[in-house]
Amino acid sequence: MRQDDDGCMQRLLDEIRDEVRDTRELTGRPVLDPRVLEALRGVPRHMFVPDDLQASAYVNHPLPIGHGQTISQPYIVALMSDLIQPRAGDVVLEVGTGSGYQAAILARLVKQVYSLEIIEELAAQARVRLQRLGCDNVEVRAGNGRFGWPEHAPYDSIMVTAAAPRIPPALIEQLKAGGILVMPVGSRYLGQELLVLEKDALGGLAERRVLPVAFVPLTGAAAG
Repeated sequence: MRQDDDGCMQRLLDEIRDEVRDTRELTGRPVLDPRVLEALRGVPRHMFVPDDLQASAYVNHPLPIGHGQTISQPYIVALMSDLIQPRAGDVVLEVGTGSGYQAAILARLVKQVYSLEIIEELAAQARVRLQRLGCDNVEVRAGNGRFGWPEHAPYDSIMVTAAAPRIPPALIEQLKAGGILVMPVGSRYLGQELLVLEKDALGGLAERRVLPVAFVPLTGAAAG
């Protein structure tokens, strides 16, 4: 990380802690797993932000990355990372690579990340960024995330970083028993909520809605 970004990163982490505390009644999370905050500290967000937005790289807001997509707000990145309850030995599927920022965070928390991005140019750019950071445990593929990545299923957790009216059935099928899926559900115009879905040992499903969010829509055919 660039030396002049150290102070910006510390302020960002402080803002995330404050927002976590302020939303604890909704999320059930008064504090985040320290591993999640350390992962954020270790990933230079400016590497995932367009050149003309470098001055805003460590602001706690989403930013455009082209193709109608965004890099998520750091607070949301941290919260979603915490909600999947990551363990060092986990294998995780991410749907919606975008800039690659969320994948870089997950790479520091789990054993392996498989990440799908429907826009080929974004997938290629993210792959380069992740390689430069040495994220050897992330594999990025251009493809329709609604179908998941069955070759590596089942997954300990699945994170979807784009919104749809409901969870695509293929993703539920590819979630391991005992696993957690986190995804925004709803529409841009009628409202979205962050949803946590847990699959028990017998395949039963339990879900809870965490808080209102605003994500770009999940694109591609054969939606759930």
